[in-house]
Amino acid sequence: MTRPVTLWRIAPAVFLPTLLFETGQGAITPIVALNARELGGSFGVAALVLALLGLGQIAGDVPAGILAARLGDRRAMLVASGAAVVTLTGCLLARDVLLLIGCVTATGMTNSVFHLARQSYLTEAIPVRLRSRALSTLGGTARIGAFFGPFVGAAVLRGGAPARDAYWVGLVAAVAAGLVVLLVRDVAGVTPERRAAPTTTRALLASHRQVITTLGMAALMVSAVRATRQTVLPLWADHIGLDASTTSLVFGIAGAVDMLLFYPSGRVMDRFGRLPVAVPSMLVLGLSEAALPLTHGVLALTVVAMAMGFGNGIGSGILMTLGADVAPPAARSQFLGIWRLCADSGNAGGPLLVSAVAAVGSLAAGIVTMGAVGLVAAAALIRWVPRYSPWAHPGTMARHAAAEAGAMAPHAAAEPGGVSAERRGSSRPRTTGPPPG
Repeated sequence: MTRPVTLWRIAPAVFLPTLLFETGQGAITPIVALNARELGGSFGVAALVLALLGLGQIAGDVPAGILAARLGDRRAMLVASGAAVVTLTGCLLARDVLLLIGCVTATGMTNSVFHLARQSYLTEAIPVRLRSRALSTLGGTARIGAFFGPFVGAAVLRGGAPARDAYWVGLVAAVAAGLVVLLVRDVAGVTPERRAAPTTTRALLASHRQVITTLGMAALMVSAVRATRQTVLPLWADHIGLDASTTSLVFGIAGAVDMLLFYPSGRVMDRFGRLPVAVPSMLVLGLSEAALPLTHGVLALTVVAMAMGFGNGIGSGILMTLGADVAPPAARSQFLGIWRLCADSGNAGGPLLVSAVAAVGSLAAGIVTMGAVGLVAAAALIRWVPRYSPWAHPGTMARHAAAEAGAMAPHAAAEPGGVSAERRGSSRPRTTGPPPG
């Protein structure tokens, strides 16, 4: 009999490559702008190069879904790791800003492929009873890598080494992640079913236009609010006169609170549904961001920053989980590429909205505006999640389980003695309803 699937069993094949890859990306992110400055770029050009890392990821979302659908998730991750080695080597060897711009943009695209492929694999292979925990742990693993990556990069650059030396961390991490994917097999019994031939992106957009323009826009707002917290916190700290060291400490405390909550978040979503996590996350994050302009000292700022970390942390994995809930099985990878495009667009758009409002008003006005977007996002989730996800809350979960039980009843009656295949010892995992206990 096949052993039951657990997060511990899938960790070497699923979470370890993500941790390695994201540690490398975390190491290079802080130095991209500095490297552009070393190559003679202005401050504006340096900021643009850093932005292109995120814009490359946005540009790669839809192609990543197509690639994963055609090659399979495992091969797509190997392609992404190999491409990252090439692009990071280009960054390391670049001696002019134009080459750096191209390599950084391509690196962002490799991020899209790597993360979408692993998300797609988990969505297909993990039973629904473990889906939220698996995806929130995937998100939490990425956050841990992004948190520690800059410290690894700082150790490499110790002693006045040039900023480009941090790309060695990204290179080693990409190679290591690729080797893990190549050498560590996915867990037996957790292999995704064979999918239908990929459909066209245009046809997929047409057939799922409603969910993308409703729940997808809610995901965009959620991402915008979550991304903005990383921008407004250091900006407001500078506004009230805190030095860089104190600001980094406050930021680190908030990040620690955030990282501690990814597993409890997934467990609650698996047991009680998506909304009991998603809505409080947006309410806490939106209200705490709106309260940020009321702080004028280190203590108050730290308390609000911890509240922001708590709000973001309890929502760990929510967007990946919702995407998995609504993705069509026949075109899952392609749909997740479109879904990630919504989320990544929010990541880029949130800080831009703060900047635009601050330009015509004030920084406080920009921050409060994003707090309001968080409240609107909570309302949008309440409105649209129950319509599209059977696992929105305990009520929809119970109805979905009852509907599946009713659909299986005729098959059970057809078995000898009226006993279902599952009760006769089938190893096929349950895919609906909350986990026992």
